[in-house]
Amino acid sequence: MNSLTSSLEMSNTYYENGARNDFVDELRSITKPGCLLFNEPMSAHTTFKIGGPADYLVMPTSFQEVSNIVGLCRKYKVPVTILGNGSNVLVLDKGVRGVVLKFTDKLAYIKYEDDVLYAGTGAMLKDVSKYSLRESLIGLEFAIGIPGSVGGAVFMNAGAYGGEMSQVVSAVTAITEDNKIKRFTKEELNFGYRHSIFQETFTIILEVEFSLRPGDRNEIMTRMDEYTEKRESRQPVDSASAGSVFKRPEGNYAGTLIENSGLKGVRIGGAEVSLKHAGFIVNAGDATAKDVLDLIEKIRATVYDKFQVELKSEVRVIGEK
Repeated sequence: MNSLTSSLEMSNTYYENGARNDFVDELRSITKPGCLLFNEPMSAHTTFKIGGPADYLVMPTSFQEVSNIVGLCRKYKVPVTILGNGSNVLVLDKGVRGVVLKFTDKLAYIKYEDDVLYAGTGAMLKDVSKYSLRESLIGLEFAIGIPGSVGGAVFMNAGAYGGEMSQVVSAVTAITEDNKIKRFTKEELNFGYRHSIFQETFTIILEVEFSLRPGDRNEIMTRMDEYTEKRESRQPVDSASAGSVFKRPEGNYAGTLIENSGLKGVRIGGAEVSLKHAGFIVNAGDATAKDVLDLIEKIRATVYDKFQVELKSEVRVIGEK
């Protein structure tokens, strides 16, 4: 089971019309108008622009609503998948069964109170970084170009330019596997390289607290401008991708190994190794998830054959093959 999906198994009765109709009726009753979509193509909700339909795409507006939806899914044994901004994710071609939760609007707030910066799970990380600049707070400069949501960034301990979420996150409020709202302290988050405790259990991130320190606004802006220029000049920011595909191998760089393997520009179907940065796979035109997965395997096999280095993907694969 993918770590973004709950351990709930779809029950056989869910497929029976009566049970499905009851589930849909109850789901409608606990969601706001316009916040429940049926058979929604996930290609419209991922930065890769790839992915089949979700049975139900739900955009909750409060902590309690998230809890109610999870409780309902437990009742009917319907799986739940969490989607942030859709970056660092590859949705498979047959789509996602059950409910996909996407956090927007009401759960994308940013506020600064009593020396703590708070952000709802759906807030874009780059927006939180810009907010910290406005408040002259040091620590989130590295995040200015990371194209993901706060919840997704904490989930994978996202980082860039020597910084990562573990350095600035002080606490996280989340819904636990037993559907209770809990505040996790930093010591409980089990951060590691591209890892957090939320990959180990089905726990839904709701709010993130950042511990930042006051600094000089001009210095903060200078660092952000530098990182932005580096990213835009070196990465395929104008192409549809899921971000960097592979974790950094010890003592090396995935992009360098891929480029030195002669793989820049190699295509399978509509998936292509970026000509700008070999560590990225881009959707060069109507790519399918299968195209991307086949290209990932070709890259891994070629790099291992040439350098005896095993590349590990950091892209989350969700859905049904």
